[in-house]
Amino acid sequence: MEKTFSQIYIHFVFAVSQRRKLIQPSWKNDLYKYICGCISNHQCKVMQIGGTEDHIHILVSMSPAMSPSKLMFHVKRSSSLWINQQGLSKFHFTWQEGFGAFTYSLSQIKTVANYIENQEAHHQQISYDSEYAKILGKFQTPCD
Repeated sequence: MEKTFSQIYIHFVFAVSQRRKLIQPSWKNDLYKYICGCISNHQCKVMQIGGTEDHIHILVSMSPAMSPSKLMFHVKRSSSLWINQQGLSKFHFTWQEGFGAFTYSLSQIKTVANYIENQEAHHQQISYDSEYAKILGKFQTPCD
């Protein structure tokens, strides 16, 4: 086969360091655009992005040439540098070290995208910790 064909969808979840509520509504959309550009620059495509003041969810169609860890390294590093250089946060902004990465099939993409799009409303009912524990449980991933 001469060309590489793939269909790899990953739902990433990562939080602000110490889960501080630093992502402000006044610049949240600019942050999302910046992150989308970063992901696009690594030959991947954002299907949906959303979150709250302390964490972000991103559904990505991955390039087979890019590992999830490498993509998240670039996204988190460049976006935190951008936030700090723009002076958007009153405090030094950093992301937590780890992240969640969960795979989905094409038939599940619409459901996951809707879930990510409605993060603000969703988190009026459930905390980030409870949400993340629920996702980990769904994927039978141990939680410490």
